[in-house]
Amino acid sequence: MNRGARLYAVDPRRTSSAQWADVWLGLDVGSDIALANAVAREIIAAGLENREFIDRATTGFDAYKAKVETYTLEYAERETGIPADAIRDLAHNYAKADRAMICWTLGITEHHNAVDNVLALIDLALLTGHVGKYGSGLNPLRGQNNVQGGGDMGALPDRLPGFQHVENDPLRQKFEKAWGSPIPPKRGWHLSGMFDAMDRGELTAVYVIGENPVQSEADQHRAKRLLGGLEFLVVQDMFLTKTAEIADVVLPAAAAWAEAEGTVTNSERRVQRVRKALDPPGEARDDLAIIVELARRMGHDWGTPTAEDVWNEVRSLSPVHAGMSYTRLDELGGIQWPCYDENHPGELFLHSRLWENPVPGTPAPFVPVDHDAPVDKLTDDFPIRLTTGRRLDSYNTGVQTAGYTSPLRRGESLDISPEDAELLDLDDGERVCVVSRRGQIEVPIRIDETLRPGLTFMTLHFQDDVATNLLTIDATDPKSGTAEFKATAIRIEKLRVAQPA
Repeated sequence: MNRGARLYAVDPRRTSSAQWADVWLGLDVGSDIALANAVAREIIAAGLENREFIDRATTGFDAYKAKVETYTLEYAERETGIPADAIRDLAHNYAKADRAMICWTLGITEHHNAVDNVLALIDLALLTGHVGKYGSGLNPLRGQNNVQGGGDMGALPDRLPGFQHVENDPLRQKFEKAWGSPIPPKRGWHLSGMFDAMDRGELTAVYVIGENPVQSEADQHRAKRLLGGLEFLVVQDMFLTKTAEIADVVLPAAAAWAEAEGTVTNSERRVQRVRKALDPPGEARDDLAIIVELARRMGHDWGTPTAEDVWNEVRSLSPVHAGMSYTRLDELGGIQWPCYDENHPGELFLHSRLWENPVPGTPAPFVPVDHDAPVDKLTDDFPIRLTTGRRLDSYNTGVQTAGYTSPLRRGESLDISPEDAELLDLDDGERVCVVSRRGQIEVPIRIDETLRPGLTFMTLHFQDDVATNLLTIDATDPKSGTAEFKATAIRIEKLRVAQPA
């Protein structure tokens, strides 16, 4: 930003990024599609769309144009709470910019319509041609190291390594031949689908690696009940989490970032080497060693493969990783996929093909989507919106951070606007009862001037003290399985003070 770029921050809260931005668009929680579609309509109405790019590199524009036609600036102002002039300003500046980037995090994806939220942003990039070239594109910022790498390696219910679809017969058969074993030809369950399957009695055994679902899932009552009712639960982790405490078997794992060899992939698709610096303590083992030993005890002797052996197998099966030998990763300091052979430098821009003429492969489709308000509606009984997120000093359920001190860290609070605190006659630090349609908790309030009236904020960092997700709703996106952590309806009740006898 200090080199002349213009930053628009779209966020219900006036975060530090929003305070740093040129313009803060403080939208109402869950109105992202209304905003994106209104921006698109304004761009089209002003004739600022990139017609050359649209005609050559995309499909479905007419249907998209018809969909956004009803999303006027006035409609968007009512739905989002953002002034129409600010939306118009964003639309014109984004469309006219030589280079423009859209970045998003969980504020877009932790909704019941998460995929549609993302599609609305992709549509904007296609509308303007801000994709596949220097300084322009779409960037889903990852919340933790190697989230990208997990997806790349097939930690998805419908994909094999390299994002190869499990229901594509030739792709699946390639893996079956290499592995000498049949692979189910149908996609599996995503996370919320697994919990639904537990509820139906179809999923009776679960193997959890590096997660703490007892405390991280929306609707904690249900998560505890279902995980506690399994016939068999295995947890592999470097911490004895609350999930591990109820497991039948706990497999102590190494810290992959310091106690194991391997690779890591960041948000720009750059694969880099990770090198072992320490031996794991006690009986902890590298994840690879644990999985290989489990396979051996189940009748499959895989020998003693190294991390490089496993990586070379990945390269032999995933075309986008084929050219990334350990030698090249060392020499180049990392390579961005796709990298198809050992003479390929790696693709700097993921969708650069869209600028070739003619476009190789399939053109990029516009996918029209509609605004759909949060599932947990605001009513007279539940008039306040609770949104959740992270603080800089902590991570998720606190497993990785609670054991360490930080000068920034404070306990959990219900952050509330000064206007709401005054309306409800609440003092800073006062303990209150927060009630949703699913549960209630006690927590001190913290008056936060960055919040607008009607909006409150909490984290999931201090689960042992305040179980925030006793409040949150487990309404999920059917396409991604993501729960709507960002939009809970609550009310705030003053605690009764005991009267002296």
